[in-house]
Amino acid sequence: MSSRPEPLLLHGIPFSQPVRAVMWLLLYKRMPFEMVPVNPGSKSESGSRNPAYLAKNPGGTIPTLEEPDSGFVLGEAHAIMCYLANRHGWTDVYPSDPKQRARVDWYLHYHHRNLREASIGLVAPRIRKDLAIPEATQQSAIGTFTRALRALDTGWLAQSAWLAGEQLSLADFAAYVEIGQLQPEFTNLHDFEPFPNVRRWLGQMKQVDRHDDAHACLGALGDISRDAPSMDAIRDANVRGLAVVRQRVAEFG
Repeated sequence: MSSRPEPLLLHGIPFSQPVRAVMWLLLYKRMPFEMVPVNPGSKSESGSRNPAYLAKNPGGTIPTLEEPDSGFVLGEAHAIMCYLANRHGWTDVYPSDPKQRARVDWYLHYHHRNLREASIGLVAPRIRKDLAIPEATQQSAIGTFTRALRALDTGWLAQSAWLAGEQLSLADFAAYVEIGQLQPEFTNLHDFEPFPNVRRWLGQMKQVDRHDDAHACLGALGDISRDAPSMDAIRDANVRGLAVVRQRVAEFG
């Protein structure tokens, strides 16, 4: 009788946008996993710049996925999500048809220097004071994000119900963690009124299974549009997010 495989390890914290994308996908697919808290930018024992962590992920980024049974380690959220879909045959979110899959990949490649700029221009300056992001860099990032949001509204989401076609895909998970975090019920950092198709899509994404669980940390933190949150508030939000994720995983693990 074969032993049950050890659960996947996901290194990171719930407030991290890329971590949240992988976390949500795993919750959505009811895949057992264990969260290993890793603080971005820290050299502490549980930090992403600690030598032990850098031995796993030389780039010092989060998330990192680890398979205890095989020893396989992988960094970068989009690579992780594609690997998981390939490994487990999740063709509902990563289609097997080459052209449909290519549309998902198209968005995933587009993401980093476009929609990802939401975190650089709007969120990180309030959450990661240690980064000391220059004002000019923030404004440039906001401009890039706004142009990308308009491209989604008048292009991708004007042509189909979801980002890569007529079904939910990895592209939607990746995009929502950046865009969705800015909504009034979360950080309240952007006005989506000029983007009707994006607003429609945001509403759809809120109905995707395990949305609330994956975003519990954001709900706990709340509106940061006027005042930057304290380190204690950020820590408590991550603790809340971790608790919710662990509870849900225990229910189906």
